[in-house]
This record gives sequence, C-alpha cells and structure tokens, in this order.
Amino acid sequence: MSEAFAPVDVIIAKRDGRELSDAQIDWVVDAYTRGVVADEQMSALAMAILLNGMNEREIVRWTEAMIATGTRMDFSEFPAPSVDKHSTGGVGDKVTLPLVPIVAACGAIVPQLSGRGLGYFGGTLDKMESILGWRALLSNDEMKDVLHASGGVICAAGDGLAPADKKLYSLRDVTGTVEAIPLIASSIMSKKIAEGARGLVLDVKTGNGAFMSDLPRAQTLARTMVKIGNDAGVRTRALITAMDVPLGLAVGNAIEVTESLEVLAGGGPQDLVDLVLALAREMLDIAGLDADPEQAITSGRAMDHWNAMVSAQGGDPHASLPRAKHEHVVTAPTTGTLTTLQAYGVGVAAWRLGAGRARKEDAIAHGAGIWLHAKPGDHVAQGQPLMTLLADDEQRFEPALAELDGSYEVGGEPMDRLPLIIERLDENTT
Repeated sequence: MSEAFAPVDVIIAKRDGRELSDAQIDWVVDAYTRGVVADEQMSALAMAILLNGMNEREIVRWTEAMIATGTRMDFSEFPAPSVDKHSTGGVGDKVTLPLVPIVAACGAIVPQLSGRGLGYFGGTLDKMESILGWRALLSNDEMKDVLHASGGVICAAGDGLAPADKKLYSLRDVTGTVEAIPLIASSIMSKKIAEGARGLVLDVKTGNGAFMSDLPRAQTLARTMVKIGNDAGVRTRALITAMDVPLGLAVGNAIEVTESLEVLAGGGPQDLVDLVLALAREMLDIAGLDADPEQAITSGRAMDHWNAMVSAQGGDPHASLPRAKHEHVVTAPTTGTLTTLQAYGVGVAAWRLGAGRARKEDAIAHGAGIWLHAKPGDHVAQGQPLMTLLADDEQRFEPALAELDGSYEVGGEPMDRLPLIIERLDENTT
C-alpha cells in the first residue's frame, strides 16, 4: 500500500524545529509499529524530539497514536469506580504493594499494571514474585477475576496495550533518548490510559535517587502527564515527592514485601505510611469515594484484601519469604547524628548485592537488599548498626560497600532534605 508520508520528511520537520501535524504523528507511530519506519529512522526522529521538544498538542496526539496501535481495557462491568496510580520509581519505593489493597478496601477497583526493575530501580513485579506461587502474567479475563475477588490486582501489562510503546521504549534505551520528556510522558500515559481506569494519580519522584533528579524537569514531566490524562478523559493529578533518601527502611525485594505487610498491619516507617496514605486519599477523592484509608488498615480490611489478591494470583500470602544466605552489618564510625544517607548510593549498592538486574533477562536474588537501621536526623552511637547488607554471594559485599562509600555520613553537615510531598498538580494546574 502507498504510505501517506515519507519518513525522512517527518524527521526533517522535527529536526528543523517545526511542529508535526496530527496526520504526521498518527502515521509515523503506526508506520513504525508496522515496520514501515525503520529503527534508524525512528532513532533520528527520537533524537530530534529530544533536542527540539514537542508542544502540548503534539505530545497529546503522540500519546493518542500510541494507544491506537493496541487495545484498550474496559472496567465498566464493575459497579465500583476504577482508579490507578503510577510512580516514576525510586529506592525503596514499595508504595504500590500496600496502596492497592488499601484503596480496594475503601471500595474502588484498582487495576495496577506494573513492571520489572532495571538497574537500581526496583520493579513491583520483582517484589511480588518473592511470594511463593504468585503469578504476574494474567490474561484479561484472569485479571478481571482477581478484581472480582479482591478489588485490586498487581500484574504485568499485556502485549496488546500500546505495542508501539514497547518497541519505542527499547529503541530509546540504546539511542540516548530516554530523557526526552515528550517520549517519557507519552510512554507512561499511553499504557496507563489504555489500561482503562477512569482516574489516575501520578507519583513523580525527584532527588538524587530518582530518574528525574532535577526538580524543574520533574515538574515539567508531571504537568505534561496531568495534561495528557485529563485531555484523554481520565481524571489525573500528580504528587511530586522526594527521592533524596530511600523510602522506608527496606531496599530489596522480599524485604520490601515484609515492610509493606508491616504497613498493612498498622505499623511501618512513618515516611512510607505518610506517602501511602497521601496517595490513597488522592485516589479515593478522584474516584468520588468518601472513605478513610487509615480505617481500612486498622480494621484489618486492607490486609484481608491483600490476602485475597495474592491468593487469587496463585500466591500463598502466609508462606515464608526468601532470605539471603549472608549478612554484613555496616556500623556507625563515630557517635553523632546521621546527617547524610543518599538514596542513589543505597540503591546502587542493593543492585550490586543482587536485588536488581543489569539486563532485562538477568535473574535477581529475591532475598538480597539492604535493611536500614537509621535515617538522617537519627542519633547513633559508635559501633551501632547503620544498615545490614543481604546477599546470597559473599563476594557481592565488597562492590556494594564501594558504592556506599560517601553515601552516608555521621556528624557532618546535614544534607539538604526535600519535603516528602513537594507539590500537588491537578486538572486545574497550568
């Protein structure tokens, strides 16, 4: 069949800083998915987008074109409102695990399509796969069965949702164009909108341990995604949150499940609890539900929904979680206040211990990671444990300790801490 455009003409238009028309965008995304536009041509276009940007209309249209390459899920059969959450990722970010059953216990349908970790960013599916028997891969019908059973589901996204994104994401990873905000925003939002939930809360992280470490860029990304979602008819808002210090005290896979269960049982570190409750309240407000997420925890209903969700996906919620074979304790070098604990160093150290992967096909050690025993501002005595490193292979401790060097300090100048919740953006934000 004859094509509406020549790929090189679309590339040149963006290379020269011109706007792409709706027709050009629709065609190039579809043609790339069909294989008519070659990888090297889309690479050139992605680089032009990185360098010259896109305006709001172009980004919204690009997202719509990505969605149009696949299917769109529908939860209208459920009497309850559907609402979802997405995080841009960070160190110790296990928020999804307690959040989904809490919001489900408050009366919403929560279809949480999640991913795996790469590098020092932990993946929600990797954490959940620490649970004996739990399955990430579900058909659409199985996904709905889990939602009927528990109100929430955490699973992998199927190939039918925005297939253009899967192809383009892999290309960006090897062409130096991952940082392009129009492509980040459209990648995230194409999958989330295709997922079919009617409401969406975004947790956009910033700080040394975040993908978007620069606050102004995080604000731009959040504002862009809120605009895309609301233009697509999905009520969308965002919280920009801190990722300068690890979230909670557990950084790993199985140990993050353990910490999530502490939250569902009414405990857990205060920063993690505060963020989970803040996001839950935003999700419930978007869904139009007048419910108290704290009461869902204290009543035990949130834990009941967790157990039902895990069981419906083949998991045993009462089985023992994997434990690492070896431990190494890092102690305070002197008495004083822990003044610095950088999320980035801790995250990379956990990756070195086996909690993350360098390539998508790599296996991970579910018991590996780092338990933190202190956070900035805590007083520690010389010799007191600061953190416990966990690994299946003792040879991993040395490179992990090297990554931690300079990432923590006792008695120095206090690090500049970000507030846990930095900014809130909703449909009225310009």
